Amino acid sequence: PQPEVVQPMQVLYCEICTFPPEYCEFGSSLTKCREWLHEARPQLFEKYYSEEALQSKLGTLSLEAQAKLEQDTAKKEAKAEAKADAALKKKMASQITIKRIERNKRKFVTAIHGLEVFDIELKKAAKFLAQKFATGASVTKNAQGQDEIVVQGDVSDDVLELIENNIGIFKGIPAENVEMVEDKKKK
Repeated sequence: PQPEVVQPMQVLYCEICTFPPEYCEFGSSLTKCREWLHEARPQLFEKYYSEEALQSKLGTLSLEAQAKLEQDTAKKEAKAEAKADAALKKKMASQITIKRIERNKRKFVTAIHGLEVFDIELKKAAKFLAQKFATGASVTKNAQGQDEIVVQGDVSDDVLELIENNIGIFKGIPAENVEMVEDKKKK
């Protein structure tokens, strides 16, 4: 006799908080999760958030505990929203600096810093630039202790063009947040 084949379980994940719908209440965006579930899967919404389901869940809690729970949830959501707004403001206010630094008489390196604010992985960006310009590129710490990408050669104008045209790994960076700096070697 053949053993019965057990099929893997299909798990649905919330598109808002990425938890399964029964765990959305532990995330920081319960209201948005409820709206998504109501639109995407009305039968599951009824199972978890209909009046009877909520009453059976809350039946063991006192009225004060229910009110406190609702208050805490609202606070959590407001805090998460404020955090997201602050991150967006920081992103829009931050600058990317492309610095052309003279090494020897006619040799230059290009240093780029400020990319990490825009969720760009610096190692991947360095590899992309090295392949694009057929030069060496690495991630190093600058004098201020910030990570920066150092590309061999004077490619500052080309890097600016890549960022302005949203090419490759630089998608989503506003061109007005980019600043060009010329650095001469002191004699």
